[in-house]
Amino acid sequence: MVVLVTGAAGFIGSHVVKILLERGLQVRATARNIEQAKFLDLFPKKGKAVLEIVQMDLLQFETVEKAVQGCSEVIHCAAALMIDVQDAKKDVVDPSVIGTKNLCAAIEKHLSIKTVIHTSSVAAIRTTTYQNGQTFSSEDWCDDATLASNPYGLAKAEAERTMRSFIEECAELSRKIRLITIHPSIVFGPVFGKRHLRGSMAYLNHYRSKMPFVLNSHLNFVDVRDVALAHVQALTLGEDKARYIIHRKGMWMNEIGRTLRKLMPERRWPVVRLPSLLAMVMAVFHPRLTVKQVRTSVGRHVNYDTGDVEKNLNMELKNIDETFKDSIESLDKLSRKV
Repeated sequence: MVVLVTGAAGFIGSHVVKILLERGLQVRATARNIEQAKFLDLFPKKGKAVLEIVQMDLLQFETVEKAVQGCSEVIHCAAALMIDVQDAKKDVVDPSVIGTKNLCAAIEKHLSIKTVIHTSSVAAIRTTTYQNGQTFSSEDWCDDATLASNPYGLAKAEAERTMRSFIEECAELSRKIRLITIHPSIVFGPVFGKRHLRGSMAYLNHYRSKMPFVLNSHLNFVDVRDVALAHVQALTLGEDKARYIIHRKGMWMNEIGRTLRKLMPERRWPVVRLPSLLAMVMAVFHPRLTVKQVRTSVGRHVNYDTGDVEKNLNMELKNIDETFKDSIESLDKLSRKV
C-alpha cells in the first residue's frame, strides 16, 4: 500500500503526510519544488513507514502519471491559493480544474488506484450569494460562482465535479474506485514553515501584529490536524462518494481576540472592531483585501451543518482553545527562527 499525497508541502498536505508516517504507511509525497518539501523528511517514521518525495506539477501530465504509478490510494491535497492573484483563471481555476483532469487521466491509466480522497473546501458548498446567517450542508453546491464573482468557489466546485464525473465514468466501465471529498472551513493550527502563513493562518497572524483592531468579520474554522486526520480516516472509513464538511466553530474576529486574552492574558490581543467604512478604506491599500471582499463579508456570516462526520470517520474534533494556543505558539516559534 503506497499512498500518494499531492500538494504534500502545503499546510494540509504536510499534516496528512505526518499522520500517515506515524501510522507506518508508505507515502509518496509530491511537490512542485522538492526543496520546499524537504522538511517532510524530519517527521518521525514508525513501523514500516517510508517517505518518497517526488516532483510533480499538476499542469504537466507526464509528472502526474509518474507520481501515480505504483500507488494504491491518492489523497489529492494540491490546490492553488487565492492570494496575490493577478489572473484568477490562470492562477486559481486552471490549476484546480485542469490539474484534477490530469490526475484523473493518470488514474485512468493505472488500475492500481482503488481509493481517492479529494480535498475540496466549504467554498465548493457555500453559494456566492447567500442570506445572512444561512446554514449550508453537504447537500449544497456553490453553483452560482463565476470567474468574476467567486473564482475560488468556481475552482473548488468544478474540480470536485470533475473528479466525481470521472469516478462515475469508471463505475460505468465496471471499475470501482472509492471516493470521498473533504470540505474544511478556514484551517488553523501548527505550521511547519513560513510558506504556511500565506493562507488561512494569516488571520491568526494578524492578532500577533501591532494592529489594535479587527474587522467585523466572522470566521468559520477547524484545526488542520483534524482536517488531516479526516483525510487519513477516510481511506478506510466513511461512506463511498460522501462529502464531509470538517468544521469546528464560527466566531467573530473580536470573539477570537477575547478568547486569546483569556488563554494568554499576559499579551495584548486586539478586540476593537474597525467600523465598516474604515475597513473599506483600508482595503484599498491592503495587499490581501479588496473593497468587494470587505463590502460583501463584513457583518455577515454563514453556518455549516457537519452532520455525523465525527461518528462516520471515528474522530473527535479538537477543542478550540487547543487550536488557538497551539497555533499562536507555532507562529511564535516560527518568528524566532526567521
